[in-house]
Amino acid sequence: MEKQSLSVPNISCGHCVAAIKSELSALDGVQSVEGDPAAKQITVAFEAPATLAALRDKLAEINYPAE
Repeated sequence: MEKQSLSVPNISCGHCVAAIKSELSALDGVQSVEGDPAAKQITVAFEAPATLAALRDKLAEINYPAE
């Protein structure tokens, strides 16, 4: 399993984190999603078939692009 932390500047509150958790958790292979609105960061634990590129694509699609 891989674990990645991503900076997501558009996060402003717990609702943003909840939306991201909901969307990313729906991807096959995503094990957990944690978010910190104060740090504007999410941490995702995942395994195949999920990839970092797929996570970044989903974040961009839902208007929370990762830097």
